[in-house]
Amino acid sequence: MKRRTTTIARLGLCTALALILAYVETLFPPLYAAIPGIKMGLPNIVIIFVLFRFGPGAATVVSLVRVGAVSLLFGNPMTFAYSVAGAALSLTVMMLLKRSKLFSIVGISVSGGIFHNVGQILTAMLLLNTAELGYYMIVLAFTGTLSGALIGLCAGVILNRLPPPRV
Repeated sequence: MKRRTTTIARLGLCTALALILAYVETLFPPLYAAIPGIKMGLPNIVIIFVLFRFGPGAATVVSLVRVGAVSLLFGNPMTFAYSVAGAALSLTVMMLLKRSKLFSIVGISVSGGIFHNVGQILTAMLLLNTAELGYYMIVLAFTGTLSGALIGLCAGVILNRLPPPRV
């Protein structure tokens, strides 16, 4: 029972940290001002950490709670639709790649960054009934790769420096 309570508390702290990083990200001026909708994805450092430290189930819960809370605090229903689609596809791909044991944490994070953008573009194409938005993936693949690499490096450093949790 103590182990379960400790894990829930740790995941609660991870969720809170992801929310704080989402807020901090809103304070930065747009990194790519000429390209709308681009963010670094700082909260994904926490999601990748949880995926590797606590497993796919915990990562799914933390990701869904983060997406919901961020949409309520800083967004709107459309923000939620885009975010949940991107997060779901991204997390699914990262879980599959982690399970394969063929990719490093940076490779998994890069794939997550790209597929987050794919999920959002597919949602936009569906909601707006505009196939031409697919061309935007050319730009988003580049920025997703760059952001994913930086996020993966940060998550890897954190995982290597923090000791495994004691029960």
